[in-house]
Amino acid sequence: MHIPDGYLSPSTSLVLTGAMLPVWQQAAKKVSTRFDSARVPLIAIGAAFSFVIMMLNVPVPDGTTAHAVGGTLLAIVLGPWATSLALSVALLLQALFFGDGGILAFGANAFNMAFLLPFTGYAVYRLIRGRAGVGTGRYYAAAAIGAYVGINLAGLATGFELGIQPALFHTASGAPLYSPYGLKVALAAMGFAHAAIAGPVEAIVSVLALGYLHRTQPALLGEGVPTGRSQTIPAGVSPAGSSPGAAGSSRADLRRLLLPLAVLILLTPLGLIASGTAWGEWGLDQIKEQLGFVPTGMARFAERWPSLFPDYSLPWAHGRFGEIAGYVLSGVIGLILIAAVAAVAVWLSRRRGHADSGRNRFAL
Repeated sequence: MHIPDGYLSPSTSLVLTGAMLPVWQQAAKKVSTRFDSARVPLIAIGAAFSFVIMMLNVPVPDGTTAHAVGGTLLAIVLGPWATSLALSVALLLQALFFGDGGILAFGANAFNMAFLLPFTGYAVYRLIRGRAGVGTGRYYAAAAIGAYVGINLAGLATGFELGIQPALFHTASGAPLYSPYGLKVALAAMGFAHAAIAGPVEAIVSVLALGYLHRTQPALLGEGVPTGRSQTIPAGVSPAGSSPGAAGSSRADLRRLLLPLAVLILLTPLGLIASGTAWGEWGLDQIKEQLGFVPTGMARFAERWPSLFPDYSLPWAHGRFGEIAGYVLSGVIGLILIAAVAAVAVWLSRRRGHADSGRNRFAL
């Protein structure tokens, strides 16, 4: 679902980036008022979790691959606004350092995966869950269906964005300038991959993760001390109470969240088992092999910005062992980068807090 550069026209990318600007602004405002600096690491762990599971490619019967995102899961735990920021950070780092998704297409990828996915998935989850308590069958069913619907909508949106390119942007002779496949092909391919593979995987990941949190970190789901009983939360109230992530953000709690994250990083080489490339993420050589030519607009914008760790690999690592080591190290590097972003966010939050405190003292 990561759209590379060259597949969308600059105008399409600009429109979708513009659509994300108010989302990022509102998300930053919501998070700044509902999360203090001590809870920023929780958002960072959410971003790291999504970063890692997006490395775990799953084969699709048509010869391509797909992956989960964890958008609805994070929205249930953090709230959709904080999730939008967390996923945006993960997507930006993937584009800048790992060549997974384009830099010009970052706004489009964020619109699909950091906006449509978590907000739609969370809305469906709240609608189906109703007043059911945490840990009930209806609770897990709501999370699974919300996750399935959310990622499928994001996949179809991606297919639509790619599919309109040949009709809108082409040469005088009709040759496509950017993505070469029309709506019929793009929607069918993206719809199949997500309905058959990515959707079920997203649902399973969400249910398993929520089950783990229910057993080990019930406060993150709006519960107190686990008692073996389910807790009913009034409809319309965030699953983590009035302040998402308010509980469970102590160092001990964060360490318990880092352990499964470390296990996932060690498992990332499983993503190498899936052969093929995700639909719509082919390189220029693959496009030329498929079409016999490379669209001129795509050739102009694709692969212009080299990545330090292209496709989660290390330039100096060769052979199968080097490929596996590169994948694991890329996961570790991604985690370090996200931690660095979180550290800057904490520093800025505390600095702003000190400035506000100083102004209040002066006013008194």
